[in-house]
Amino acid sequence: MSATVDDDLWSAVGDPTRRRMLDLLLSEGTATATSLSEHLPVTRQAVAKHLVVLDRVGLVHASTAGREKQFHVDHAQLARAVAQLADVGAAWDSRLQRIKRIAEAIQRGTDPKTEQ
Repeated sequence: MSATVDDDLWSAVGDPTRRRMLDLLLSEGTATATSLSEHLPVTRQAVAKHLVVLDRVGLVHASTAGREKQFHVDHAQLARAVAQLADVGAAWDSRLQRIKRIAEAIQRGTDPKTEQ
C-alpha cells in the first residue's frame, strides 16, 4: 500500500451515525449540529459529540455564523480517506487473487508453489 492507513480516521468513519453526518454535510454543503440532528435518530448533544470526533481527524471544520457553528466537510481530508480505502482494496484484491490461484492449483492436484 502506498498510503499509510490512519487508524484514527477510519475509527471516526467507522461509526454509521458519523458516516450519515458526512453524507448530509456533503449534500447540504454546510449544516449546524441542530440541523443535522433533525435528520438523525440521535440528540443534538450526541451530534455535537460526533462532530468533535470528525473535527479531530480533520474530516469536518467549523466556522462561526452568528451564534451557531456551521460545519463543512474538508474535501482534501475526505480524498485522503478515499485514497487509503482504494489502497486497502487493491491490496486485498491482490491477496484474494493469490488465494484463488492457490485454491485452483490444489483443486487440479498440482503444487501451488510451482505455479506462482
